Amino acid sequence: MIGEGEAVLPVRVAPEEFDRLVEKAVERIPARFRRRMANIALIVEARPTPEQLAGQGLRRPATLLGLYQGRPLSSRSVFESFAMPDRILIFQQPHEDIARDLDHLAGLVEETVWHEIAHYFGMEEEQVRAAERRRRARARLRR
Repeated sequence: MIGEGEAVLPVRVAPEEFDRLVEKAVERIPARFRRRMANIALIVEARPTPEQLAGQGLRRPATLLGLYQGRPLSSRSVFESFAMPDRILIFQQPHEDIARDLDHLAGLVEETVWHEIAHYFGMEEEQVRAAERRRRARARLRR
């Protein structure tokens, strides 16, 4: 048990292990959604750039765990010509900085992947947050 005033060291994993956590998180997305995901790149980066932080109105890297870049599926037309792939960026170091342990890290990664994929499907930030609250409540009921 950690006493008052004691710091928790960040969890650190090798990049390959973090990649596996991201892959497992994607596998946990229901198949009906995974089948609809096309022309999208899922990229792991160490940390967000200052430009990415500024673009989100943030200053501290630990506050940005992931980022969706692209045009949401809900706003696309079948008549559009070829487009560059959308990108979902997952940032390793911010996850590690706030994780309490490896299980918590895996849970954070899963939540972030789910969150960014929700943006891909066209959900706005408040809709995603509301859906996350419902998802967590259902998970607690299953325990």
